[in-house]
Amino acid sequence: MDIEHALEKFHSLKLVDINPGISSMPVVSENSDMMSVLKTLRTRHHVWVVKDRDSMELVGVIKYMDVIDVLLPPEAHRFRLGMTSRTMKSLLGGAAKAGDVAEKQVLTIDENKTVLDALIKMRKYKTQVLAMVDGNRLVGEVSIRILIGELLRLIKVSGAQWKQ
Repeated sequence: MDIEHALEKFHSLKLVDINPGISSMPVVSENSDMMSVLKTLRTRHHVWVVKDRDSMELVGVIKYMDVIDVLLPPEAHRFRLGMTSRTMKSLLGGAAKAGDVAEKQVLTIDENKTVLDALIKMRKYKTQVLAMVDGNRLVGEVSIRILIGELLRLIKVSGAQWKQ
């Protein structure tokens, strides 16, 4: 199989078929304390926030860069017209639980979409990771890292070669 055919196959893969599974994902409940979130973010670039582990209802996401708002004091968030919602995401501003800090507008993709659908959405929204959902339930994630790994696996299995 040449690389062109390997890429065609790669693009048509269903996300559900390459889902690494919830057990390998950084997930906390909305009631988890901020210490748990920070410990997870030491080694991950994001953490998914769900209502609870039973329902896995997606509440939001906390990305690595969001921690800046958490660590800043409330007065660092002031603008001329008063306080912003970021103030409430500060530990000193009252944020105590993962649900207080999570970004509620999460980029999601249905688990039955394809790799190509995910790549197009990632490029459109300039993001490296999407929450894979079934309705409003978190069932997995798709990231650039996962996609690269799957492409390399597919190329190795098929014996495809890069040709100039």
